[in-house]
Amino acid sequence: MRMESSEEEDDFPCIESVTPQSKIDSIYQSKTEKGIRKICFELLDLKDAVENLCGNTRTKCSAFLRLSEEVVETEHELNELRKHISAQGILVQDLMNGVGRELDEWSRASGDVQEANGSPQSSDYGDTFMNAMEDENVLFLENIDVLLAEHKIEEAIEAIDAKERSQPELKSSGETSSAEPSSFKSALSKRKKMLENQLVEITERPSIGIVELKKALSGLLKLGKGSLAHQLLIKSYRSRLQKSIEAFLPLCPCYPETYSATLSNLVFSTISLTTKESGMMFGDNPVYSNRIIQWAEREIEYFVRLVKEHAPPSDGAPALHAASVCAQASLNHCNALEKQGLKLSKLLLVLLRPYMEEVLELNFIRARKVVLDFASSDEGKPLSPRFASPLSTFATTSDTLLVESGMRFIYVVKEIVEKLTQLVILHFGANILTRISHLFDKYVDALIKGLPGLSEDDNLTELKEPVLFRAETDSEQLALLGTAFTIAEELLPMVVSRIWNLLNESKEVGSENMMPAANNTVELKDWRRQLQHSLDKLRDNFCQQYVVNFIYSRDGDARLDAQIYLSGVGEDTIWHTDPLPSLPFQALFGKLQQLATVAGDVLLGREKIQKVLLARLTETVVIWLSDEQEFWSVLEDELAPLQPLGLQQLILDMHFTVEIARFAGYPSRQVHQIASDIIARAVRTFSARGIDPQSALPEDEWFTETAKGAINKLLLGGSGSDTSEIDDEHLIMHDGGMSDSDGSPSSLSSVDSSESFASAQMGDLDSPVYFSDPES
Repeated sequence: MRMESSEEEDDFPCIESVTPQSKIDSIYQSKTEKGIRKICFELLDLKDAVENLCGNTRTKCSAFLRLSEEVVETEHELNELRKHISAQGILVQDLMNGVGRELDEWSRASGDVQEANGSPQSSDYGDTFMNAMEDENVLFLENIDVLLAEHKIEEAIEAIDAKERSQPELKSSGETSSAEPSSFKSALSKRKKMLENQLVEITERPSIGIVELKKALSGLLKLGKGSLAHQLLIKSYRSRLQKSIEAFLPLCPCYPETYSATLSNLVFSTISLTTKESGMMFGDNPVYSNRIIQWAEREIEYFVRLVKEHAPPSDGAPALHAASVCAQASLNHCNALEKQGLKLSKLLLVLLRPYMEEVLELNFIRARKVVLDFASSDEGKPLSPRFASPLSTFATTSDTLLVESGMRFIYVVKEIVEKLTQLVILHFGANILTRISHLFDKYVDALIKGLPGLSEDDNLTELKEPVLFRAETDSEQLALLGTAFTIAEELLPMVVSRIWNLLNESKEVGSENMMPAANNTVELKDWRRQLQHSLDKLRDNFCQQYVVNFIYSRDGDARLDAQIYLSGVGEDTIWHTDPLPSLPFQALFGKLQQLATVAGDVLLGREKIQKVLLARLTETVVIWLSDEQEFWSVLEDELAPLQPLGLQQLILDMHFTVEIARFAGYPSRQVHQIASDIIARAVRTFSARGIDPQSALPEDEWFTETAKGAINKLLLGGSGSDTSEIDDEHLIMHDGGMSDSDGSPSSLSSVDSSESFASAQMGDLDSPVYFSDPES
């Protein structure tokens, strides 16, 4: 058995040799792992320490905050205690002084009473009563002092008010017969003065609210300080307004066109609120109302000054819009304030008028520069087709500078009108319309410079003032006239229609607030007459240069002179061939025909302008003949060989001129009158030389029919003489015709009767007219 066991032990090792797992772990565990574990333990310890530290910090912060609050409360309590001690010291001092004085007075009074009455019992009663009153007043004053020390202002005011109601003599200004009420009244006045000072201090706080302000002012009213309370009310609202304005002024450059409206809202809303509060607290006292008005007037003056100082440059459209918005908003506010009894509109208009005048003047100066600068090309000024289309019709027949200038004129006027507000138009509309008419007159003056000059003096002037465009041809000159007439007759009335509508509506309404000022009334017919005067000036300049160029040759010699009426053979009064007007008047007829044809193309759809223009041209010819002293000096010379045939020719020329006007269908009254004057003067001249008109001249019907026949022959191209023989000296047209740039009329035979003047027909010549005015 032992042998077997030993063998088993050899096969199986002893169990005691097995190593535990912990030992194996400790042997084989790496140094790195040990290090990591150690760090983890240290981090955990550090985390616990941080948490403990944070908790301690929060606890200490809370304790610190509580301590700070306690310190503040303690300081406040110390301040209150100091005030209380000071008030008590004042009270004790007053009591000491008052008691000593009262004892002396009572002693003297008691001795006098005892001597007078000899009754010690009555003296005892008096002393008792006086002591009771003294005690009551002392207690009252002590109560007031306590309330003042505790800043219980409302309770103190109520107590004083109740005391004064119970003792009316305390409110009286005079001294009473008794010394004691006088002393108490003096002490009470001191307390009231302290209350007043505290209330004034409250109203002057920068951050005081409306409710606190009203309470303080009500307290002053109860203390009988109504005037002071009203002054403090105005002062407080003025201070609020000043702060609001100072806060807004830096923003003015950001809103150049609307900043004035915001300032207006700030100023007038403050005035309105102050007026409302004054009425609620102080009633309708005239003294207070006048004070509010005076303050409001000063604020409006300051407001207008601010608007001027922060306005954009006055020559720009933004400045005009800012001024218009300012006037509109301010006048609306003034109308609203009238319901509160404040009438400030007149003052506002007086203050705003110089500013508005300045802005309008500078804007129209700017407009004048824009309109008269023909060389500038403003592509950034678009016009709607409604305004551009009437002017664009002249673009094909004239210089583009002319059309652009017309569009600039309408644009700049339209821009100004659109910047105006309703109330500005009602108060300044007449001024604006007058300025527009003056601007149009300046524009017309610039157009006149574009017409050919009339004399050497004009040419010298043009050298000093350069003209940037020239209307040389007939079509260009007619386009120039058409542009001016289109602006005045069509476009300007559309642009300013808003102004007229508002002015007319204000007249119809008739209310005081809507009626324009007395110096702002203007009639439409008067304004149109101003425009018409400018148009007449342009038209007359055109007619004068046109007629002068027709009458005088390039060498300066007159084509229409008196020599053509000094020919004749013997005493014959009848032509050997078919009678015709003299060559210059035949050329005039052709020239007018040619101009009418060009006008039909350039001024298409504007027949009124064509007729007025051609009528004025005819008038200019006879006016020149009537006023030309050189012409009449030849006829009236005693050595001139006058013959009846010359007088007959002159009268036929005048009839022919009148028939031209009648045939063309335009007004001829002025032509008729001047022609009659020329005939009368010629008859007197010839009669003075012994020629009897009755025997030498045929009847008036003969002249009329001959003039009509001459028009018929000239239209058909036939004449009693060969028109081709008439050289350029007499302005007779050649068969080939000429363009506008030549300046000479085309052949009479080349113009069909249906195209002459305003499409007059040959049948118009059939009706007999005995040298009469068709208009009459």
